[in-house]
Amino acid sequence: MSTMDPTSNGAELPSYEHTTSPAEAVGTAQAEPTSAGIVLDAPAQADVAAILPIPPIPLPRRAVSGRYRSASPGFQLELRVDIDGAHPMQRVSGDFFSITGTTRTYFGSFVVDAPAVVASATTVTVQGLGRFTWSAAAPRIKLTIPRVFIFQPPPAATLQFFTLANAPGAVYACPFESIYFRTVTIETDRVSDVTTPVFSTYNTGSLPSGGPARNLSVVGAFAEAGIQMQVSPASDVVSVGEAHADAKWNDAELHASMVSHFSLWQDIAQFKVWELVAQNYASAGVLGIMFDQQGHQRQGCAVFHGGLGGTTADKLRLQLFAYVHELGHCFNLLHSWQKSLATPPGVNRPTALSWMNYPQLYPGGTAAFFAAFPFQFDAPELIHLRHGFLNNVIMGGNNFAVGAGLEDLSSFNPPLQDASGLKLEITAPRSFALGEPVLIDLKLHATDTRGKSAHPFLNPAAGLVQIAICKPGGKVVAYDPMIEQCVVPQPIDLVAGAPIEESVYVGYGSDGLYFDQPGMYQLRAVYHALGGVPVVSNTLQFRVRSPISVADDEVADLLLSDQAGALFYLQGSDSESLRAGRDALDMVIDKHGAHPLAAYARLVKGANLARDFKTVRVDSNTVHVRKANQPEADKLLAGLVDNTAESRQDRTALTAAMLEVADPSRKSANMSSGGAHAAQRRAATKARDAKAPVRTYV
Repeated sequence: MSTMDPTSNGAELPSYEHTTSPAEAVGTAQAEPTSAGIVLDAPAQADVAAILPIPPIPLPRRAVSGRYRSASPGFQLELRVDIDGAHPMQRVSGDFFSITGTTRTYFGSFVVDAPAVVASATTVTVQGLGRFTWSAAAPRIKLTIPRVFIFQPPPAATLQFFTLANAPGAVYACPFESIYFRTVTIETDRVSDVTTPVFSTYNTGSLPSGGPARNLSVVGAFAEAGIQMQVSPASDVVSVGEAHADAKWNDAELHASMVSHFSLWQDIAQFKVWELVAQNYASAGVLGIMFDQQGHQRQGCAVFHGGLGGTTADKLRLQLFAYVHELGHCFNLLHSWQKSLATPPGVNRPTALSWMNYPQLYPGGTAAFFAAFPFQFDAPELIHLRHGFLNNVIMGGNNFAVGAGLEDLSSFNPPLQDASGLKLEITAPRSFALGEPVLIDLKLHATDTRGKSAHPFLNPAAGLVQIAICKPGGKVVAYDPMIEQCVVPQPIDLVAGAPIEESVYVGYGSDGLYFDQPGMYQLRAVYHALGGVPVVSNTLQFRVRSPISVADDEVADLLLSDQAGALFYLQGSDSESLRAGRDALDMVIDKHGAHPLAAYARLVKGANLARDFKTVRVDSNTVHVRKANQPEADKLLAGLVDNTAESRQDRTALTAAMLEVADPSRKSANMSSGGAHAAQRRAATKARDAKAPVRTYV
């Protein structure tokens, strides 16, 4: 089968698989020109002087930047020109769509990173060599746009492609469509137990900042980035129904609710996004999360007013930051200090003054960040939003971080000199059975006898710890959590001899199963301390054992599936999309109940039955609550977890129970103290008692 190259003026080319390129790798934008955007050459100035009265009256020209769209048969071109106007990134890009009757199918994208721009009194001409998602026969472009006065309607652009030998290719006439480079529809739903107003606007001059004072909304923040956010009229209030007054949303509930309640949701790539305003997350202190990392990802996020809500200036600033930050993740933007986790890797920018940074990681801390923050994305992020290849940006396109493959391991190398005053240690059993949930212990020590300030979040889901995994064949990948919790922690005092501890399940993440083959594995972690200082762990090595019996092999087959892995990560779920995983766990319990790994299936199933499970029903606009079935849960958990309410419902206690199954000697250390996170809880309690609550962010 062959595909017609839309740049080749009719030449037939072999069909190519579309490749992707990260927006982070396109480089730094050129210096911003003046608002007029283009300087006339000398002959053009003379032409203007000849037709204008003396002294000349300045007549402003219309900027040519914006979105254009062709009506060409066969292929339609969406063209984006970004050479003048506000914050120009000096780029031209476009997406091609194949048109067959009423069917419109994405074909590929291109971007010209460093075009040459020449302007006369009447015309702007842009030329350059493009990067394409396919092997383009005619990769050079020449773009011509008439220059008109500000009071005239915007003219059409003409784009022609040329081969490397300058032979002419296809020509596209593209009428002007919008001043915005991309348009997204946003639906914002609110859960009825939210006790404070949904964010509207914040005056950026209310508190010290690095930009001009203006009343800024979420829509306005993206408009300044060149992205039009159209508000869906479908936004409404979701009833909590039978949910308790203190109902808290967990990852499984958020995803199940998005699928059933987001009125614009489809299992396809589309510029539509859902933001849920809820009161509280299941883990204390979480202010926001981009939870949608299943299937067609990045279509939904949530913010939590239990920590964000309020009408004071600092609360409104926090709300604006959280709302925009989470939506930034939906556009496939990583945290500023995590750009190297993209595929291929970008460059980490821990000092970026961006919506995607963590203020507390900025040199000087939160106050210094906001004093300099202009309430904008940084230049490489603007390039991504405006010109990233379509599937890298569109909701439901490529996976978050485009697979998060780790090709640049420099951030995991031990430093030549370490003055951080901290030590990160990771430990685990010497071996795991194939299919057994892989859990590791992370421990953060203070090496400075005077103590050290540190944030208490060691779970990679919080975004402040990354883990590299070297598989048996030598391939190195980054562990990418299935759900990311964006946190802004309040520092706690870490003293020598009293480390922070965390036990983490790392067997499954957004890339699927990480330990699905027998052999030796190596892990190394890096903790980002306050101020962005990296603390690199020891190298952990363990073995995944091969099955030695028919039962071992059958159990491994049942547990080594994406759905079973997701259930281990989510600690169970009622979601219909995970039914096959639940059936597999039932098979392990029913057919192989005496097998050692059956204990894990009982733990996950029992933990899910022991809690209420909320699902938003779009047909009735209510929240359905499946009540806990405590008697059945107790039967499954008997002998595995003690019968305290915390052990049945606390995620960390279940993790501790899973560790206890793997190593019974852990019982006294884990269960009697309320779980493997006892040290973290004590630290959080100490901080709360000192009126410095541990808080989680965007």
